[in-house]
Amino acid sequence: MENLIKLKIDGIAVEVPQGSTILDAAQKANITIPTLCFLKKINAIGACRICLVEVKNIRPLVAACVYPASEGMEVFTHTARVNQTRKMNLELILSTHVKNCLSCERSTSCELQKLCLEYGCDENRFGGAMPEKFIDNSSPALARNSLKCILCKRCKAACYETQAVKVINVNRRGFESYLGCAYGSKINDTACVGCGQCTLVCPTGALMEKSDIDKVLNAMANPELVTVVAPAPSVRVGIAEEFGEPVGTNAEGRLATSLRMLGFKHVFDIDFAADLTIMEEANELVERIKNKGVLPMMTSCSPGWVNYLTAYYPEMIPHLSSAKSPQQMFGATVKTYWAEKNKIDPKKIFVVTIMPCTAKKIEMLKHKDVNEGIQDIDAVLTVREYARLLKRQGINFNKLADSKFDDPLGVSTGAGVIFGATGGVMEAALRTAADTLTGQSLKEVDYKEVRGIKGIKEATVDINGIKINVCAASGLANAKRVLESVKSGEKQYHFIEIMACPGGCVNGGGMPLHNPNEISFEMRAEARAKAIYQEDERKTIRKSHENPTIKMLYQEYFEKPGSHKAHHVLHNTFDPRKYI
Repeated sequence: MENLIKLKIDGIAVEVPQGSTILDAAQKANITIPTLCFLKKINAIGACRICLVEVKNIRPLVAACVYPASEGMEVFTHTARVNQTRKMNLELILSTHVKNCLSCERSTSCELQKLCLEYGCDENRFGGAMPEKFIDNSSPALARNSLKCILCKRCKAACYETQAVKVINVNRRGFESYLGCAYGSKINDTACVGCGQCTLVCPTGALMEKSDIDKVLNAMANPELVTVVAPAPSVRVGIAEEFGEPVGTNAEGRLATSLRMLGFKHVFDIDFAADLTIMEEANELVERIKNKGVLPMMTSCSPGWVNYLTAYYPEMIPHLSSAKSPQQMFGATVKTYWAEKNKIDPKKIFVVTIMPCTAKKIEMLKHKDVNEGIQDIDAVLTVREYARLLKRQGINFNKLADSKFDDPLGVSTGAGVIFGATGGVMEAALRTAADTLTGQSLKEVDYKEVRGIKGIKEATVDINGIKINVCAASGLANAKRVLESVKSGEKQYHFIEIMACPGGCVNGGGMPLHNPNEISFEMRAEARAKAIYQEDERKTIRKSHENPTIKMLYQEYFEKPGSHKAHHVLHNTFDPRKYI
């Protein structure tokens, strides 16, 4: 039985398990203690000194995030002494913080700004020298500004503990300390995978996505360009949060309307390309199983994951599916099939995707189309960027009416939309692989064994007497565990789905920002994934191979999954030298 201890927080009696901190006890008592450096489970270091509290019979103030609760303890969280000290500590942080709040992309969502307003801070109380400024714009995905950094080390914790990438650490010492890459390297010179999880935990604007907003606006203003846009599955369950609506609100109809109002000439849906990805990926899986190809086959639609495997486990590249991601398949299809059908020069087509993922900006640059080296995709906007663009253009998202995506590349199935949740790609592929292997249209389409936000999920699926061992993992630390178990021979899988971000694309590095200590990653992932699966259930067609537009596409252009033309347009050749 769990040992409980009793204590009082601001006069409120509370019981917590032994080993809990004062912060844990306060949260149980529904008392808010402010934090900046704290990140539940992975970063309790007491560095920022904003969570200081007063404890009876203990002279110094103590950091609630690391100080253990004890039997009979009496804690006071908002005394005059505590508030005065917190205010001074915030003002000391401001003394070395660049204060360009009016032009900062984190203005109004910055945790430091919020606390400084609440405590009535004087930003100029402490003057003096400023540390050396380090701005790193080398990555296509991420931008870093050291003078907005408050040395909370939350980015390091996410990079080390959640993602196992480990490219962020503290450089120099004392006043000159800054968080960056080893030996002062640029982000692009490291094995950073561009996942953007660091941007989700950064409390200020020190780490942000690299913006393509101006590039998109310039393209839309060019009368010679045909602008095409498509949002990813997760975008529809994330965008409304940027306009004050509850986490997990499905705003697909308003999303389509907003894209038209911005002025895009053709508004399609990446869900269509997700169905296309399944056609190629499921076919590849069946072929590998039947012909004793390289197994386990691993999904290749998460660019952060692909970057991780090719950089850290290049010997396992043959396990990757050669199928392009839905983003790249979409761009390739638009600039081949759709361009030919509509008699448009692909060089005059400008394709924009709205993505939950910062690594998609890197993927965009790595893959060239079959048409004379033209890129499949021309610009990627994260959900956050897209929301900023809508606000800049005066579009009131909350008030918009619903509309549908354009035909034909806007037609999708339930299998396409579940790509946004961890396990969704695998489930979608199994729906098509099962029908292919059995030669029947199976009524059971739900593979709930691979659903949920658990970091690693395993199952054995029996299809027509063929037992397929599957695994779905999210978060690169979990990916590492799976890869090591495969390498050692401990696990024997046929099919592995890995998403770089914990919980899948619904928790991508480009999704809306929330204070992770107020709305946890788990809460976000569950709410958004629930909306994703509800959308799947509402769909009349829930299998990719039953999508009428997909059928038409193969009849008119690709012939069949895995054909020579399909491989030429829809597949990758993973060259280790290109990724390391």
